Amino acid sequence: MPGSYTSPYYTRSAVLFLIFNRPDTTQTVFEQIKKAKPKRLYIAADGPRAGCPGDIELCSNARNIVNLVDWDCELKTNFSAENAGCRDGVSAAITWFFEHEVEGIILEDDCLPANSFFRFCDTLLEKYRHDDRIRHITGCNLQQGQKWGSGTYYFSNMTHVWGWAGWKRVWKDYDKQLVRFDKEEMTARLRDIFDDPLVVQSYSTIFEEVKAGKINAWGYQLDFVNFFNRGLTIIPNENLISNIGFRPDATHTTDANSIYAGIPVAEIDEIVDPEMMQPEKQAESVILEQIFKARHLKKSDHKWLIKIKRRAGQFLKAAAAVLLFG
Repeated sequence: MPGSYTSPYYTRSAVLFLIFNRPDTTQTVFEQIKKAKPKRLYIAADGPRAGCPGDIELCSNARNIVNLVDWDCELKTNFSAENAGCRDGVSAAITWFFEHEVEGIILEDDCLPANSFFRFCDTLLEKYRHDDRIRHITGCNLQQGQKWGSGTYYFSNMTHVWGWAGWKRVWKDYDKQLVRFDKEEMTARLRDIFDDPLVVQSYSTIFEEVKAGKINAWGYQLDFVNFFNRGLTIIPNENLISNIGFRPDATHTTDANSIYAGIPVAEIDEIVDPEMMQPEKQAESVILEQIFKARHLKKSDHKWLIKIKRRAGQFLKAAAAVLLFG
């Protein structure tokens, strides 16, 4: 239930904080982490980009956040001297984290959590620790106020990584290069999950391009292993993460007018489990309709259908940049 949450919650889980060159958002997110007082805090920082001299000072200022850790805490840092980029830098940091932890919470420098996000993650990391059906917990809700079911959370086949928690048992399957990718098999798996052939086609194209090295991303690969394993994601019915990074200096989320920019967070004071463990396909349709703007177009329009088929991959890539990246 939202609204009556007042007391700061101190998390039991280890936290990985991913930072780069935005000291202002880093500071804002850190203040929320500080309130949760994790006993084990990991901070990973990518290095400045070649040809971007301003990055040197910005990265240094962001890394100064370690000096503000003033609670009883085991602090580990992994600061890169060179820029590894989105795919290699983030995936390496998460791998480093799970080399030390069997489960934990991952936050990027623009993903501002509600305090009860930490309790949400603690509770569900423990509850589903050994349940292989559950592969991902997110704090991000993009449903624009729509609730699904009577629980505090619902299940989905789609993965969101704006503030999330997970287990080493899942990350061990992560395949950065999509070596195990077979187009025909993956397409068949996607058809089992999504009814819309355009969505199947788009995701299949994206995975092909990631494998070919045409997309510099880390999140699609997490989607890949979750789709492949028919895994379920836990999504709260209240938004617990606000992305404060929609601005021109972002890597992917540059549109400050996006409907996903700076969504307010709510606090929850109890966690009620859903009645059934199955994906809410209507909730997924809400996101996919926003991606394809289907509410504003007539699907019976033959010319529109031809155009959307040709551009299906482009549409989904643009939207997935919002859903997957910080």
